[in-house]
Amino acid sequence: MKILIVEDDKGISDFVIPELEHEGYETCLAVTGRQALEKFESEKPDLILLDIMLPELNGLEVLRRIRAESSVPVILETARGETIDKINGLNLGADDYIPKPFEIEELLARINALFRRVSYNQPKESSLSYKSLSLNLDRMSFSFDGGEEVQLSKTEFLMLRLFVENQGKVLSRSQIIDAIWGKGHFIDENTVDVYIGYLRSKISEFTKDGYIKTVRGAGYMIV
Repeated sequence: MKILIVEDDKGISDFVIPELEHEGYETCLAVTGRQALEKFESEKPDLILLDIMLPELNGLEVLRRIRAESSVPVILETARGETIDKINGLNLGADDYIPKPFEIEELLARINALFRRVSYNQPKESSLSYKSLSLNLDRMSFSFDGGEEVQLSKTEFLMLRLFVENQGKVLSRSQIIDAIWGKGHFIDENTVDVYIGYLRSKISEFTKDGYIKTVRGAGYMIV
């Protein structure tokens, strides 16, 4: 697996790259936003570790451009305590974030969890259905009654799939985190609420039925 590190701080890249290569990952480095886009096109990475504060183009703009054509997993490096950066990154399609400074063990855990999620796939053109909703497992999209397909981010797709596969069950936030990010992955439970909001927003464009219901004090379920 190839990881593109987008980082202009040489101290951080010199620390991260040997550790990733020791774990068996191939790495490539970009030190500006524009170089990141060039390396993304030429290197075809399997995952991107993306700093927000970059010369030429900031990380959020790089992410926006990448998401216009790819769902490659992206982990954002954010300044500790900068909630707005985390929210903006998630809104633009980041799969995860890690505050700086970080421990290499935490970074590796997040990378491994993302790669586990990527490997969770199905045969070509297979699908799941619930009521009039059809979830395409190959293209990571959904449609209603065979109409327009709506593209999902990897996290949105895995979450909607989890609900469809657990029809009639209430899923707690911790159960959702364990199923999607992996057990032992420390992530704020509010992140689940953020992605629920994304799914509801996309579904509401096609139907007034709620589909994803909040069960107070328990979690969420598909109805």
